[in-house]
Amino acid sequence: MPIYEFKCATCAERFEKLCPLGETGEHLTCPNCGAPAPRRVMSSFAARGGTKGDNGGLDFGSGSGSGGGCAGCSAGSCATCGH
Repeated sequence: MPIYEFKCATCAERFEKLCPLGETGEHLTCPNCGAPAPRRVMSSFAARGGTKGDNGGLDFGSGSGSGGGCAGCSAGSCATCGH
């Protein structure tokens, strides 16, 4: 099951949800205000270019923060902190 990102039309809350493939948001409610049918939005992602290095292929360098995510979180994925 994929994780989709949704946005509430009432309060503008953005949230992620593990859903069945193809979920449109029609059967969901906003976790912030309870409004029905939030709209599915395109999720952004970050890509890091690699260079050939000693590790047999790619050297991604060192990320900021302890988890390799963005500077605003300690998780390994920016989707975790919302940045």
